[in-house]
Amino acid sequence: MVNVLLIGNGAREHALGEALVRGGAELSAYMAKTNPGITRLCNNNVKIGNLDNFLDIANFGKKNKVNFAVVGPEAPLAMGITNALQAHDIPTVGPTIECAQLESSKMFTRSLLKKYNIESNINFKNFFNIMGISKFINDIGLENVVVKPDGLTGGKGVKVWGDHLHSEQDVMDYCNEILNNNGRVIIEEKLNGEEFTYICFVDGVNVVGTPVVQDNKRAYNGDEGPNTGGMGSYSMHNHLMPFISIEDVKYANNQMKQVIDAVAEETGSQFKGFLYGQFMKTKKGLKIVEFNIRFGDPEAMNVLPIMKSNFVTVCQQILDGNLSGPLEFDKKATVCKYMVPEGYPIKPIAHSEIKIDEAEIKKLGAKLYYASVSEEEGKIFTSTSRAIAVLGIADTLDESEKIAEKGTTFINGALFHRTDIGTQEVLDKRTHHINKILNAE
Repeated sequence: MVNVLLIGNGAREHALGEALVRGGAELSAYMAKTNPGITRLCNNNVKIGNLDNFLDIANFGKKNKVNFAVVGPEAPLAMGITNALQAHDIPTVGPTIECAQLESSKMFTRSLLKKYNIESNINFKNFFNIMGISKFINDIGLENVVVKPDGLTGGKGVKVWGDHLHSEQDVMDYCNEILNNNGRVIIEEKLNGEEFTYICFVDGVNVVGTPVVQDNKRAYNGDEGPNTGGMGSYSMHNHLMPFISIEDVKYANNQMKQVIDAVAEETGSQFKGFLYGQFMKTKKGLKIVEFNIRFGDPEAMNVLPIMKSNFVTVCQQILDGNLSGPLEFDKKATVCKYMVPEGYPIKPIAHSEIKIDEAEIKKLGAKLYYASVSEEEGKIFTSTSRAIAVLGIADTLDESEKIAEKGTTFINGALFHRTDIGTQEVLDKRTHHINKILNAE
């Protein structure tokens, strides 16, 4: 029996925990708050505490005689949890603080890509003060501006011309806001195309891919409203997209391999863990939007439940540096829909009770992943973030979408979700969009 410590308490960690248990692990978990699904997977062997209390986490792991730890969220990784646990002789699936800069510092990443001539990089400039921003904006064109804070933003800090910024004053005001919060600003060229998520397992040298997924960031149907942490995602039975070919995936894998080598060269530390490449297909080819140093959320729910290869074995191979692929995944389509508190993401209603008919969800064949909820005296309550993910798995996207959508009807409370995620309508819209861009003169 392999004893594994899971760190984190969201839906992503629920999916990671499920895959570990399916792979034969005896699971324990250190969480910031109680996730009912993870608690069950651990047979109540959990501890609640701060995810930045590395000593307490290490002591909990030692008490459980864990063989290794798996870290879910990005914040502890960016703060050096892997370095800390390794210092306590707990092998950890997750990058060191040096490698974690791929997500924790957009400036580090863009500068690294530029230094090592990574082809999928884009035009950008880093700013530590307001000087020179106006000139750079004029150089690249106001309509091509994307403004990003340097650090972690939970998927909500990026502002794009035309969506959030409508004048040069808007751009300058947002830059000033970031800089005044002791921040650093990076301005990038705006990309026009279709995004996709490509998550890979990395052992320091080898980069092994998983099925391609597309996330839906906007809060409301029709891709309207503010950006969120992700309202849901879908994947196809052939593990590609109608607009993403096997050649595109091979290219993305090659780019990520070059980045992994560059990180090792630059920092002296090998990246070991999960690397999430957010790519956009454009008229100029595939371009890197950003990297995340962990599994995506919601994308973890599309990838891990259909993984046939033993996840525990894969984690051990990552740590041992002998990862080999390709890995096996069911030839199934998946649709994940997030149920979120009313008012999310602007003014979410917190601490509202949710009632869930798990028996009916199971009977339907849907899967349920608890996210940012709290359990008190057997009752489930919302927080200010995403509450519950519902997953449909089937032979076709249409069937998967119907299962996920039906599954949401067995969850009641002050919640809403996007009903259009995974529908043919959305797929056709995205396909038409990219075809129009690629065929433009």
